Amino acid sequence: MSPASKYKLSASLEDYIEVIYNLVAEKNCARSKDIAARLKVSGASVTEALRSLAGKGLINYTPYEAITLTLRGRRAAEDVVRRHDALKQFFVEVLGIEEELAEQGACRVEHAAPQPIIDRMINFTDYLESCPQEGREFIRNFSSFRRNNKNEK
Repeated sequence: MSPASKYKLSASLEDYIEVIYNLVAEKNCARSKDIAARLKVSGASVTEALRSLAGKGLINYTPYEAITLTLRGRRAAEDVVRRHDALKQFFVEVLGIEEELAEQGACRVEHAAPQPIIDRMINFTDYLESCPQEGREFIRNFSSFRRNNKNEK
């Protein structure tokens, strides 16, 4: 069981904890207004989510103060970020999806795909990287196949 699923986080709360993690990495803390700006949501929505995350013991939250992750929260956030990054990498490097679309897809799939599927995609990407020549050739052949496929959009 992944850390994020252990705390039964909804897709929305996973988005919040991911943003908090990224803000803490960038600025050493997160603030409600920064979270609202990143997620394009209202302050009231942020407050509700922060209370929920604090109630689960994943963040340190006091209104009008900086928000930080607890150790459990950091582990859950790292799990969400790992899934997101792995999916995006797979979409870009293996499937040849353009970066912006891969980012959008990763945001959606990271919440919906079962952990074993994401783990297998990571494993497949690791395999391609472990045999660089064959992996690059495989990806080139797939790219060529896509370009020549009449059904490719």
